[in-house]
Amino acid sequence: MTKFSLFSLTLLASAVSAAVHANDVEVARFDRLGPSQSDFGGVGLMQMPTARMARLGEFSANYMDDQEYRRWSLSVQPYDWLETTIRYTDVRTRLYSPYPDFSGDQTYKDKGIDIKLRLWQESQWLPQVSAGVRDFAGTGLFDSEFVVASKRWGDLDFTLGMAWGNMGQSGNIKNPFCTVKESFCQRAGFTGVPGDFEFGNLLHGPAALFGGIDYQTPWQPLRLKLEYDGNDYSEEFAGKITQSSPLNVGAVYRVFDSLDTHLSYQRGNTLMWGITLRTNLNDLTNVPKDAPVVAYQPKQTTEEPDYASLAQQLEQNAGMTRPEIVVDRQQGVATVTGEQTKYRNRSQADQRASRILVQQLPNDIHEYRFIDQREGLPVEERRHDVTAWKQQQDPVLGQSMDSRVVKQTPEMPTATPRFSHGVDRFTYGFAPILQQSWGGPESFYMYQLGLNGNADLHLTKQTWLSGTLYWNWLDNFDQFNYTTPPSDTEALPRVRTWIREYVTSSDLLLTNLQATWMDRIAPDWYAQTYGGYLEMMYAGVGSEVLYRPYGASWAVGVDGNYVRQRDWYDTLQLADYKTFTGHATLYWQLPYIDKTLAQISVGQYLAQDKGVTLNLSRRFDSGVVMGAYATFTDVTAEEYGEGSFTKGFYLTIPLDLLLVHPTTRTGSIGWSPLTRDGGQMLARKYGLYTLSQTQK
Repeated sequence: MTKFSLFSLTLLASAVSAAVHANDVEVARFDRLGPSQSDFGGVGLMQMPTARMARLGEFSANYMDDQEYRRWSLSVQPYDWLETTIRYTDVRTRLYSPYPDFSGDQTYKDKGIDIKLRLWQESQWLPQVSAGVRDFAGTGLFDSEFVVASKRWGDLDFTLGMAWGNMGQSGNIKNPFCTVKESFCQRAGFTGVPGDFEFGNLLHGPAALFGGIDYQTPWQPLRLKLEYDGNDYSEEFAGKITQSSPLNVGAVYRVFDSLDTHLSYQRGNTLMWGITLRTNLNDLTNVPKDAPVVAYQPKQTTEEPDYASLAQQLEQNAGMTRPEIVVDRQQGVATVTGEQTKYRNRSQADQRASRILVQQLPNDIHEYRFIDQREGLPVEERRHDVTAWKQQQDPVLGQSMDSRVVKQTPEMPTATPRFSHGVDRFTYGFAPILQQSWGGPESFYMYQLGLNGNADLHLTKQTWLSGTLYWNWLDNFDQFNYTTPPSDTEALPRVRTWIREYVTSSDLLLTNLQATWMDRIAPDWYAQTYGGYLEMMYAGVGSEVLYRPYGASWAVGVDGNYVRQRDWYDTLQLADYKTFTGHATLYWQLPYIDKTLAQISVGQYLAQDKGVTLNLSRRFDSGVVMGAYATFTDVTAEEYGEGSFTKGFYLTIPLDLLLVHPTTRTGSIGWSPLTRDGGQMLARKYGLYTLSQTQK
């Protein structure tokens, strides 16, 4: 280690020590702006992370550009103690493959996943401490582990940490674990299949101290950074990179609340620039335009209303699609059953419906019962005391009412309805759809933009035919330039890697045509049976049963399916491959992690491999859901091929956050690093757990 490096580290250590003993922790300006993103994505200085975390729910999209690397990353803060990042690194100096006819002049793209955990929070005397791993499930080009502490002192935020692997390549200190076991002194190169976990490398190899200072200037949009880099760039995949100095200096300028610009001078010889776009998934709000709430005017007589007109008002103003109205004058109870299609907030929907009922129904009705249905399944019943509701002072729309509201498993009325729409025999609709693929060898980004036409023909309330016809409008899948399977997938039947042939076979595809029967077969028990063209690649028959006690934090479901592969050249025909696939699934709202659902599925997959899928999802206050999944089967990483196992992330967004009118519909965005044949589930159209989900 040079004298200059020792001197720099000493200065950093002294600064942190002074900050720890500071009596006044001034954080106001830091709190207003929040921490900024690093070059790799995730909160940090430039090349190195800090112990800081973004605000709960922050979603950051980053693009950083320097001489050898361009990095695109997404960083999300699902909990205040956990930061997650996915990243693609474009290595400018390397081609994707040595075969120009295959991947052309596309440069090499490396994908990586990072995780950072906060170990404890900052106090007056102690710094905030975090630990994490970088590129822990990729190709190992940038794999690192670190532990880092950060402490604020006025407008300065000091950071000091230790790293192993790529971040610690300078080796400015001895790896402390070498004293425990000599093998910790060496870090093997990447030895597994891309996408696998290299547990044997954790805390091995070179180690280095790193640190820096983040200074929030009096001019609020501007912050300055000084960093001591733990990497000397002597072992970079991009080739020879010269480091003239371990000190990096940079600036971050907040253009808008949602946009940061980055500029820095690194390694003593390289200029870096970048941008960060951010939003907060927890705080997203929108007030869509809507019909005005009905005035509060209680009916003063016992006369019967026009129930057809009443049903129309409930549908238009309260969002109850195809309402069925049952009135029991003897018991003083009115029951409205229907599917809520406008308001995610059921309190808002109930207030609108109550105001309509109170001015239409006879004044001897003292209880309203609202039963939510989804695809004909009764999901939840809410009972409102009308007398208590009337005693309120004009409740504010959208807030919880103070009247006694009892929520319970639905009890369907047996009396003859005063009004019923019956069954809408035929319904249809259209929806745009965008299918995406990232990081492919032919092109980094592939897309298919088209239109789904959906239609349902109801035979009874519980039985219907449904179909989806997809029209392809625009795509670049013509860049798929091979039809032979990847050489590393020969151990498994091709249950998903025919995707190229399916999506390019025709501009008009019948992706789904099935008959479905679905019902609540007993309190807390739901069932469905289905058959036909179940998805783009498979036809067959199947059933699902779900036991979900109302109000419980758990549920158990079982599905079984006998399917046959559809021919990828003519999807109305069937290919030879057939199999049984099915799973037993436990759904569990975790008790100690806020608004988090764990799904654990055990069973057989399409390639006849057997294993388990873990799916964790986090619901934010805005209704946005962020999730991640991973599947592990009896197929080895070598048999599975590149990627080692099936994994991915997804984001589900309520569309009323984006549209001008209220709706309960959602849109989803998914990211899976690579499609392989192992660990693949059947894409069933309906899932009983999702359909039976109650709203707030």
